[in-house]
Amino acid sequence: MTCKRLALLLCALLLPVAHAAQQPSPPVAAAATPVQRPLLWKVSDADNAVYLLGSFHLLKADDYPLPAEIDRAFDDSQQVLFEVDPAAMTAPETMTKMQHYMGYDNGKSLSQVLPKPTLEKLNTLLAAGGGSVQAVEQQEPWAVNLALVLSVSQALGFRPELGMDRQLMERTAKAGKPAAGLETIDAQLQAMDSIPYAEQSQGIDEFLADPQKAIHQLNDMHAWWRAGDVEKLDSGMRADMAGKTPESYRLLDVQRNLNWLPNIQSRLDGVKFGNTLIVVGALHLLGNDGLLELLRGKGYKVERVCDRCEL
Repeated sequence: MTCKRLALLLCALLLPVAHAAQQPSPPVAAAATPVQRPLLWKVSDADNAVYLLGSFHLLKADDYPLPAEIDRAFDDSQQVLFEVDPAAMTAPETMTKMQHYMGYDNGKSLSQVLPKPTLEKLNTLLAAGGGSVQAVEQQEPWAVNLALVLSVSQALGFRPELGMDRQLMERTAKAGKPAAGLETIDAQLQAMDSIPYAEQSQGIDEFLADPQKAIHQLNDMHAWWRAGDVEKLDSGMRADMAGKTPESYRLLDVQRNLNWLPNIQSRLDGVKFGNTLIVVGALHLLGNDGLLELLRGKGYKVERVCDRCEL
């Protein structure tokens, strides 16, 4: 994965960034600049509806308050689904599971799976901050790369505790609404762990070649997300990932969407559920492999909910 495609996983994958900060903090509303165009769609059949909301897993304080469309969808929903059950996010065993999947179970090490030039550049970067490759020797390349991207994102003011998922999880709990997950923690981590080493290593190499590029790309993606610009998000995120790291795209996006689809359909076909708000990384909604097109292909009505969009 290139630095760009790993950064966009902040739009597609919840768990690895969910524990980057230990204590969630509420958004600061005083300096709020509302998101102008939410990535929100209503999918409906004859008697009930599912709202699909595209999240960015790290946000800034001035991304709040959320727009009124999201408030209305939340109020109109009897339950909320996230990628992972909120209760599992804070379970004591979750960090242990993360550490397990970030490491090796085949006797290898970072020095063995990274190309030598990449390893040397990584050591130079880490040494500049007082670290070394030895300190991350037992971590897979995706985990090291994610840590690099997280360090950049947090320097830019992005915080996992301000991510839309985290904030809506807290809001759901306060409202007393039922919450659940579309997949288990293990399933999400297994998807990352299954990415071929070649695609994992590519990301570190490209990040090290031009760290400033990662900064610009993350800022661009955040701007597109705030503007609700589906076309730029699709061409600059989903299509880029699908073309350059197809196995990562298959594992992290396509297969997980297909795994979630029966659960989402059951919320529509089972009238006992009422309406449901589903919050997932924005990447999961885009393109022909996205949840919107998959549900449209099943015959459901799909319409965007956006007060300021030209529909």
